[in-house]
Amino acid sequence: MKKLERIVFLCIITAVTPACAGWNPFFGTAENQIAVNIGQGVNSGFLIPPPSQFVPFYMLPNIQYSQPTTFFTLPARQSLNFGETVGMGRAYGWDWTDFSIPILWASGDVALLHGENWYYATGVGVGFQAKENDRLGAKLLFQFKISGGYRFNERWGGELFVQHFSNGNTAEENHSYAFYGLGVTYNF
Repeated sequence: MKKLERIVFLCIITAVTPACAGWNPFFGTAENQIAVNIGQGVNSGFLIPPPSQFVPFYMLPNIQYSQPTTFFTLPARQSLNFGETVGMGRAYGWDWTDFSIPILWASGDVALLHGENWYYATGVGVGFQAKENDRLGAKLLFQFKISGGYRFNERWGGELFVQHFSNGNTAEENHSYAFYGLGVTYNF
């Protein structure tokens, strides 16, 4: 009976506390992170865009400030983001220069799988773009992200990601923005 009690106690403790207190796969043991991300636009209405129909539309740069947290005991990060979408020229019936707009959003990412220096994560966010346009007929934006990252050492890391922005059908037009990107992270 004592063995069963110990197992139940360990299960409860594991369910309510982070597995590695003070350590997070995004940060190591650091408490802050700055990331600079860039992205290549894709003309897609899918949540996870297929790697086709690349367009002259970019996220240049996205500056992200993050802190470690947990989400139901999974390691996570909470972030404030500022990015500028930059469009150049026409493709697939869109004048991408019309979509050069600053975006500000808050997001959270959860490490679904991780090792000591690598992670696979997904995240969501909500924010605003500076103006409405024909592609997204609202200032309110929702973000979805899938990323994979590697920490080269305690300070520096890199990420590859797929990122999707839409207005969540809060307006008549909702063609979304989608990006394939890469980022550099600095932990301190």
